Amino acid sequence: YYIDGKQVTLDPEGTFLTARLFLDMLKDTRVDAVGGLTLGADPIAASMAAISYVEDNPIKAFIVRKTPKKHGMQRYIEGPNLDSSSRVAIVDDVVTTGGSILKAIEVVEKQGCKVVKVLAIVDRLEGARENLAEKGYRLVSLFTRNDLLRM
Repeated sequence: YYIDGKQVTLDPEGTFLTARLFLDMLKDTRVDAVGGLTLGADPIAASMAAISYVEDNPIKAFIVRKTPKKHGMQRYIEGPNLDSSSRVAIVDDVVTTGGSILKAIEVVEKQGCKVVKVLAIVDRLEGARENLAEKGYRLVSLFTRNDLLRM
């Protein structure tokens, strides 16, 4: 099954609802920044940052590149500086094996950040939850593939 998360995260209502639900999932966790591997995480993180600002509880957004930029600052992470005191949430639209999330985690942890939440809109139930659990992370998703098949 092909699940196109961008149909949700690039839609005005979809991106608002996703950001609102993810922010609710973070309400009991101190998070300084939110982001993930480009492209799935980009609209989610940006929407969450905007809404968090409006709600007077600003959370920064960041983007993890797939490879470091070849020129300029040659960064892996774009956005406000993250440091060893940063507590971050990693987000994605659709997860399959968890490879994109694990790549984002690896990059932000090399910066010294602490990953405190891992969120996705849809878990395709193809190993992501288990692969992340093996590394000590708990994936929380709004929906699974099975939920979508029942709709």
